[in-house]
Amino acid sequence: MSSLSFAANTRRCFAIVVWCWLAAGVVEAQFGLVTREEALAAVFPNATVDAERVFLTDAQAERIEKLARGELDSKLYARYIATKNGSVVGRAYVETHRVRTKKESLIVSLDPAGRVRRIDVTAFLEPPEYIAGPSWMAQFYDRPLDNDLALQRAIRPIAGATLTAQAVTRALRRVMAIDQVLSSTGELGR
Repeated sequence: MSSLSFAANTRRCFAIVVWCWLAAGVVEAQFGLVTREEALAAVFPNATVDAERVFLTDAQAERIEKLARGELDSKLYARYIATKNGSVVGRAYVETHRVRTKKESLIVSLDPAGRVRRIDVTAFLEPPEYIAGPSWMAQFYDRPLDNDLALQRAIRPIAGATLTAQAVTRALRRVMAIDQVLSSTGELGR
């Protein structure tokens, strides 16, 4: 292979890589994927946000599974505490779970009372047509963790994306249960 043809192939490969990166950005923008930092800044503007890791005890995990009506995949969770003028204005949790065969990661932001303020998708590895849109996610906003926080009750399903709807609903129940258990044991920080 001549050096001229090698250089041409290298340029083509580079162009393809750049195009893929740009296309990925378009996909992220089109489907509402955001970074963790963007999600936290949007839901807690002008607040100080501190990151921490939560290691659940066996007793906490048992209580959470009962409240969430499902099993925990892990006892380690990333949590963010947002404060303004010395008062907690909210908390956010990273929730990563399997939808069908691939994973989705959410940032679930809660108000001080533990109700959902916002849900941001930070990663969705299933086909893009199965992602839950912002208007569907809004059904969870300002709802308590109760028996009605379930599909076919207060939460309507997504036509053609049943597995996504089930996975997100389970994830929200888990996060709200974690927050409730931590608040009842005084482990919500500040």
